[in-house]
Amino acid sequence: MTEDGILVDTSLFIEFLKGNKQYGSEVTMLLEKNRVFSTGIIIAELIQGLKNLKEEQYLAELITAVNILEITTDLWVEAGNLSLSLRKKGINLPLTDVAIATLAIEHNLSIFTLDKHFEQMPGIELYKT
Repeated sequence: MTEDGILVDTSLFIEFLKGNKQYGSEVTMLLEKNRVFSTGIIIAELIQGLKNLKEEQYLAELITAVNILEITTDLWVEAGNLSLSLRKKGINLPLTDVAIATLAIEHNLSIFTLDKHFEQMPGIELYKT
């Protein structure tokens, strides 16, 4: 469905919004090519970390520039099952990250992240610069 799409995780968006040149130029290029996807969890995580009106305005512009995917009830069930199977193996990951991973798998998206949690989840393709 979304070939060549990249789900940019909160950690990378934070670096982009802070003006980190190393990651910012890559995110900018992906935005220009309309390859960036996000979801409500990532947006909420970004909003909770806002420090001022300038950041809020910049985030509002960013949200309009990305493709938004929602996590359906079926995907929440899959995320819960994946989280359960990981816990049975002794791997305890935040449910938010498991849900993001489930969304990426469903839509055939790579994940662009600095978060090591995603390396522990089966079926995840990480985007490398």
